[in-house]
Amino acid sequence: MTEEQKPVFTIEKIYVKDLSVEVPHAPGIFLERDAPEVQLELNAKNQHVDDGLYEVILTATLTAKLKEQVMFLVEVEQAGVFRIRHISEEEMAPVLGIGCANIIFPYLRETVSDAVTRAGFSAVILSPVNFEAIYQQQQQKTENNSIAANSE
Repeated sequence: MTEEQKPVFTIEKIYVKDLSVEVPHAPGIFLERDAPEVQLELNAKNQHVDDGLYEVILTATLTAKLKEQVMFLVEVEQAGVFRIRHISEEEMAPVLGIGCANIIFPYLRETVSDAVTRAGFSAVILSPVNFEAIYQQQQQKTENNSIAANSE
């Protein structure tokens, strides 16, 4: 294998692409002592940016409610730019969907925790995420949809 054909994988940049924090019922909500119900929605997407450069974005939407009242809403887009070369087309999807997502996730956790704390609430630490399992589920769903479409 020549030098040019060796796989290349480097992290070019990790950054917060978008951050939104809302505390719609402040300051009254700070008088509440009950623990809120916290819901997390997590999404991932990627795009080819330039020759050998890919952007991967993890989006987390964290909503904390007490009864029916929203305590806070945090939306974060944590992104990374990765230089990836000499990887086959079939290997690229798992590299982006699993490998890059695993690299970005700790930064996303820190950004969410920091945003919630700065909004005046106790830190929220996101549980670890198994991006491999999520990727496998998405692949299975895609396969099932294509089988269903072909059988019609």
